[in-house]
Amino acid sequence: MKRFKYPFSGFLRLVTKDSHYVLHLVSAVCVIIVSYFLSINMTEWLFILSAIFLVLLTEALNTAIEEVVDLVTSDFEQHAKYAKDIASFAVLLSSIYAALIGVIILLPRLLKLIGVL
Repeated sequence: MKRFKYPFSGFLRLVTKDSHYVLHLVSAVCVIIVSYFLSINMTEWLFILSAIFLVLLTEALNTAIEEVVDLVTSDFEQHAKYAKDIASFAVLLSSIYAALIGVIILLPRLLKLIGVL
């Protein structure tokens, strides 16, 4: 159990410091519930879960990078800004990937469910 102490501490820091991470978690739970009720197949589950975990992973790394940059300098430094901006861009890319996966897998089923397709 000692090995889980630090990851749980990191998780608690994430959810208390980063409101975006909480939003990603809530979104992930909603997508999982919708996916379950839409009876997606095993391959689709793999894509949905990979997208969810990719977003959660990149958001966690983004927050870690922000913490380290803030530790190193409290003054404005152009390279510190670049580091934060690039990490933020990684989150954006993973979020776009997740949105595309959702559109490809879930949207047709949802449209069919409401009678549009």
